[in-house]
Amino acid sequence: MDLFSRSWAALRTAVAELSDDDFARPSGCTGWLVRDLVCHLVIGAQDVLITLATPATTEPTRDAVTYWKVVEPPTGDDPLDALTVRLAAAYEEPWLLRFHLDDVGSAAGRAAGLADPAGRVGTQGQVLTAGDYLRAYVLEWTLHHLDLIAHLPDAAEPPAEGLARSRELLEGIVGAEFPRSFTDKDVLLVGTGRRAPTEAEKAALGESAARLPFAIG
Repeated sequence: MDLFSRSWAALRTAVAELSDDDFARPSGCTGWLVRDLVCHLVIGAQDVLITLATPATTEPTRDAVTYWKVVEPPTGDDPLDALTVRLAAAYEEPWLLRFHLDDVGSAAGRAAGLADPAGRVGTQGQVLTAGDYLRAYVLEWTLHHLDLIAHLPDAAEPPAEGLARSRELLEGIVGAEFPRSFTDKDVLLVGTGRRAPTEAEKAALGESAARLPFAIG
């Protein structure tokens, strides 16, 4: 629960520190500008609020790892992705996006802090404990923090503990461990296809290199 809060706070702070010009730069999400990614974060914060306000009474069907699944890499044809881009453009001024993320994002952070970790919540037709749901979102926030700063070399990186936990989650999702020579950040970037592995990394991965990338959703 605490790691969710720290990861989310760090990501929101990174957005708050962006210049207006930064919103027009490319992000680490293929085809998305930084403004599109920030709009996606607003939607993500809304999802957190909705889920935490959707109690369930049945047994959990997912945990922090099985919440995610390996999916086909995005093609750019997803209607929701297209909607996100149009919605981001409708904000027109970067300060409006900053304000909306701060407003909804702060509420999501407070809701997470008040949630009972053992309480059950429903989302996407599945049931998780609130604790597992929020732990799963550490991966979401950490990956998108890396996306946000992909072309902003002076921006602060995600918390180290968030990177480490996200590596654990990704390895659990794909059912394989990455070489210990890989940093947590490199595991996330290479493992999810956000950058191509170097020749040395391919050699360290061995036969596992042929399985890359692991798109998750």
